[in-house]
Amino acid sequence: MGTTDGQRGPEIWIRGPVAAPDPVPMPYASTAAPRRFSWVATHGGAGGSTLAAVYGGHDCGRAWPGAGDPSSVLLVARTHAAGLDSVLRTLEVFRRGEAPRGLDLDAVVLVADAPGRLPRPLVQRVKVIESVVDVYRVPWVTNWRLGELGGTPPRETESLSRLTGAR
Repeated sequence: MGTTDGQRGPEIWIRGPVAAPDPVPMPYASTAAPRRFSWVATHGGAGGSTLAAVYGGHDCGRAWPGAGDPSSVLLVARTHAAGLDSVLRTLEVFRRGEAPRGLDLDAVVLVADAPGRLPRPLVQRVKVIESVVDVYRVPWVTNWRLGELGGTPPRETESLSRLTGAR
């Protein structure tokens, strides 16, 4: 196979070093739109409208997303007992396959119902929810209560900001 007696060797030896290939353009890297979400409140006063205003996405209120709405769902609830129970009931709807076809449950977003730490019984309910789905926590934000939704989202919600593409 060598060239010691005048015979040709493998083509690579004849051509010499091969130039590095041109980089392959990756159109999705620069043209991909951030994923869009539908915020679905599991109970009245959950905070879905506020979250949609702050993080973007479609506010469905307490209804399922419609035909033209994003099919990626973020369930929203407050961290009080009734709110956490409503999340568990809604998760059961997804588990039984009774949610509308084509919806993709991405996560649950729990909005603090008061400043400070959760009482132990509520922490236990949150752990149950976390055992079956990704959970994002949103702290008490006094400015939101006052209707001031501008500015940057709370530092504690950085992972939610990354998920939703909020800046």
